[in-house]
Amino acid sequence: MSMNDFIQDYLSDKDEGLKALVTFFLNLVMQYEAEQQAGAGRYQRTETRKATRNGSKPRVLRTKLGELTLEKPEFREKSFETAVFKKYSRVEQALINVILESYIQGVSTRKVRRIMEKFGVNGVSAETVSHLGKALDEKVNEFLSRPIEQPIVYLIVDAVYVKVRRHSRYLNTAVLIIAGIREDGYREILGIRIADNENEGFWLSLFEDLKVRGLRGVQLVVSDGHKGIQEAVKTSFLGASWQMCQVHVRQDAVVWIAEQPDFPSVWDVPTVACGSGNGTV
Repeated sequence: MSMNDFIQDYLSDKDEGLKALVTFFLNLVMQYEAEQQAGAGRYQRTETRKATRNGSKPRVLRTKLGELTLEKPEFREKSFETAVFKKYSRVEQALINVILESYIQGVSTRKVRRIMEKFGVNGVSAETVSHLGKALDEKVNEFLSRPIEQPIVYLIVDAVYVKVRRHSRYLNTAVLIIAGIREDGYREILGIRIADNENEGFWLSLFEDLKVRGLRGVQLVVSDGHKGIQEAVKTSFLGASWQMCQVHVRQDAVVWIAEQPDFPSVWDVPTVACGSGNGTV
């Protein structure tokens, strides 16, 4: 395509013309990179040559202009490295993040496809979403099974209940979460597990898995007043102390005060409105 053709395309269809121009430029960049890495130009015979060309492969690049089909050079002896795709990898990763977020939230593949089409990306199939979901699961499992290399002085233990879709039903499910504080004060998430409830057995199993991964040096475990957690701490961390977290202490105190029949009600105490010298709230 000549420069005149580029100009004609740009004048007739600005968006498509710009895409064609950017495609031409990025292909030119990769050709230059190929010459630098090969140590010689195409068909050039020289002693400085490090690799021989092996044609090219089409590669789709997602940009703000939409999808660009580029011709990526190939070598026979080694892999071709280019900065072109690294430069735009953030755009592609942003789209992947949208798909993964939709996957986590349980959005249907059809809705994910609609979201992607708004970004100018077509053809997102159920297989694509499933593949990305599996890749996400692998990353999560890798994170949750990593070795615990430094001593953990304090453990912060809690559980939250979320609705999880299982087949055609939504069930309340416990998500057990353990955070650790190292000797240097750095806090990190050590373990997460989904369970039907948070009884002693589930917590004990999670604590033992952490110890297998290298958990050591625990001196204090902080949690709510759940008896299952307390019993599991006694079994798993001999010599460590247990303490109720401040938030739950305050919550229990408020409940206890409200249950006392002789304690004065807040409505019986005179109050003053903010910014005034008399009156009530």
